[in-house]
Amino acid sequence: MELPLSADFALIKAHKADTLGNLVYKGTARCFNPIMAMAARVTIVEVDRLVQPGELDPEVVVTPHIYVHRIVEVAR
Repeated sequence: MELPLSADFALIKAHKADTLGNLVYKGTARCFNPIMAMAARVTIVEVDRLVQPGELDPEVVVTPHIYVHRIVEVAR
């Protein structure tokens, strides 16, 4: 049996997030980012675009806000 994955910090890159921390990914970023967000004690997210709650379609949210602790918006 494999031991569970754990980390103190996870540095995650997302395409969009609302100010609560719900994350939407672009391309292959949705492969491992949600898993690491759930495995880490503290999740820090870099996003391209930060929007207000309610602006994201709930059907495209991959990582819910409960796993996100810090959000940093980086304009490209």
